[in-house]
Amino acid sequence: MVAAVRKIIHVDMDAFFASVEQRDDPSLRGRPVAVGHGAARGVVAAASYEARRFGVRSALPSVTALRRCPDLVFVAPRFEVYRDVSRRIHEVFARYTDLIQPLSLDEAYLDVTTNRLGIETAWLTAKAIRAAILAETGLTASAGISYNKFLAKLASDHRKPDGQFAVMPGMGAAWVETLPVSRFHGVGPVTAEKMRGLGIETGADLRSKSREFLQRHFGSSAGWYHAIARGEDDRPVNPNRVRKSSGSETTFGRDLTEPSEIEAGVMRMANDVWRWCETRQAFGRTVTVKVKYGDFQQITRSRSQPTAVATQEALHMVARELVRSVLPPQKGIRLVGVTVSNFVEKVIPPSDLPIFPDAAA
Repeated sequence: MVAAVRKIIHVDMDAFFASVEQRDDPSLRGRPVAVGHGAARGVVAAASYEARRFGVRSALPSVTALRRCPDLVFVAPRFEVYRDVSRRIHEVFARYTDLIQPLSLDEAYLDVTTNRLGIETAWLTAKAIRAAILAETGLTASAGISYNKFLAKLASDHRKPDGQFAVMPGMGAAWVETLPVSRFHGVGPVTAEKMRGLGIETGADLRSKSREFLQRHFGSSAGWYHAIARGEDDRPVNPNRVRKSSGSETTFGRDLTEPSEIEAGVMRMANDVWRWCETRQAFGRTVTVKVKYGDFQQITRSRSQPTAVATQEALHMVARELVRSVLPPQKGIRLVGVTVSNFVEKVIPPSDLPIFPDAAA
């Protein structure tokens, strides 16, 4: 018996954070907008399409972004708003399928092989989803439709913004050969540069390399690169994919040496992480504090508890103890972050949690 061809849709919101800001503030529409802080040490979290025309992208230092686009408007991020909009978008997804795998607030895979609403094709299903998102949130989305996740994700970027593209069965391998490897999911800038040095710039170049060659140069990733060069990806859409951690970090406007200021920054990041944990009811045993100094040296301090860190006060306690282990600093600190990991399936009610026996260790 031949297995049914999967019908996968990858939905990706268009410039999500920036588009929310432009939706909510009409004065920003049509203008280059960056979500983030425009201070000298700030970083762009997201950019509108108007800003992208000037080369402004996420993770770009604010000073560089302003140099490229002097008219750039910075807007402080409102993550609670973005999370609420994301929840409404996922409510739209749930009308069409139960098989939804979120990748972030603004993108997800959907398996619509089972035709819940009797819509004739996956193409029309994607159009209906995009239309519903626009009607209910005022935001546009792009979609890629294909028979596997790798191709669907590639396709969603092919007609951005506010478009969709399908890679039909039998088309995948030939289409992938025409694309630059820098567009492939799983090939980051560093790997793309390494591939370029090996004469691999397109999917066709990658396909020409043997598995042994890829193993020699890319180790455990060789199997993945060998498969995607042929448009192959057998990963299912996994609605139960377990997130391994949740973290938040901030770059200070100046290098800090005062312990109270550094500790306050860590507490703010702990609060950000706690909001996520509480919303998702996901609690972990391990807390990690990250510190980056002014010279970009980076260290981490971690502690794993016998039970989940299931209250905000408990998270504060552990994060505070961890950061105090590096205070006072011998040199200025530019960035701090807090991460919770090792999530547990069942959490003991907070009233039953013991006081951490090693809190003073």
